[in-house]
Amino acid sequence: MYVAVKGGEAAINNAHRLLADRRRGDRSLPSLTIEQIVEQLGLAVDRVMAEASLYDPALAALAVRQSRGDMIEAIFLLRAYRTTLPRFGASVPVDTAGMQVERRVSATYKDLPGGQLLGPTFDYTHRLLDPSLLEDLPVDEPARRPAPDEDIMRVSDILAHEGLIESDGEFPDDHEAGDITREPMEFPMPRDLRLQALARGDEGFLLALAYSTQRGFGRNHPFVGEIRIGEVELEMDVPEMGFSVSLGRIKVTECQMVNQFKGSAKAPPQFTRGYGLVFGQSERKAMSMSLVDRALRAEELGEDITAPAQDEEFVISHSDNVQATGFVEHLKLPHYVDFQAELALVRRMRAEIATRNNDGGMQEAAE
Repeated sequence: MYVAVKGGEAAINNAHRLLADRRRGDRSLPSLTIEQIVEQLGLAVDRVMAEASLYDPALAALAVRQSRGDMIEAIFLLRAYRTTLPRFGASVPVDTAGMQVERRVSATYKDLPGGQLLGPTFDYTHRLLDPSLLEDLPVDEPARRPAPDEDIMRVSDILAHEGLIESDGEFPDDHEAGDITREPMEFPMPRDLRLQALARGDEGFLLALAYSTQRGFGRNHPFVGEIRIGEVELEMDVPEMGFSVSLGRIKVTECQMVNQFKGSAKAPPQFTRGYGLVFGQSERKAMSMSLVDRALRAEELGEDITAPAQDEEFVISHSDNVQATGFVEHLKLPHYVDFQAELALVRRMRAEIATRNNDGGMQEAAE
């Protein structure tokens, strides 16, 4: 034990130097800049911002660079930085109807008010490696669509006009949004806190749960009502001024998932909603979030809870990748005393069994 302690500090310092060396890589190649990561690895930056709950592309890019591209490590770094920031207040609710839309698609209506807008997407690309990207070749400038003069109607508004979908629901006027980063989680959770947890949950975990609901482990029969990606304006109320002021614009992805509902004693047959909203361009995450959100509304809608994606405590408690990483990776830290105790226990149990077997063999021999 003393030998390990004696060499520990020097070994850790050298491990840090080795990490910095591997992070830099071949010195004959130019070093990655933060601007390059923001502009050319934007989807990685968006994921780090979303799951760290901090919108700052430059800091997210720094975390990606520092972590050598390990997304969860980058998320951990950015969350740790987030805890050092002062909290001034909360923004007013964002109205995504006023989004400056870059991409907007619906699987429910072909012809939509405002039209379908494909935007930047992999949906129609061939999943083949492109050798031309090995060189820095010029890229054609895309056509620019003029911004619409008025807000683009949501698909849910079309259905609501006919009374075919549940309402958004309203909180009391005195309701204050909770904050899962400042208050301990308690179950059952109100939907606003649940959506917060899902928004910063691990994309892969939520994707797997969303897939499970479509394979029969839940009651989802979903349609993508609408996915929209674009910039929204953030505003904050300033009591001294008597009105809200703009803080700037951020890019978000919103998904409204439309689901069948046969009705209940309290509600007629209608469509129900699953909702997802995340920082940046993260539509796989927003879709997964909306599917899981709908699954977690099972009790509210009077449905049987039969699947993992419908179990609030299971989903929320295991969706946080930073927390999950801590529990899994702590296993590689020293557990010498614990292991020696279990090792002694196993040896004693084996010795007791061997003694009983020997005693039994001697008794049989005597008979």
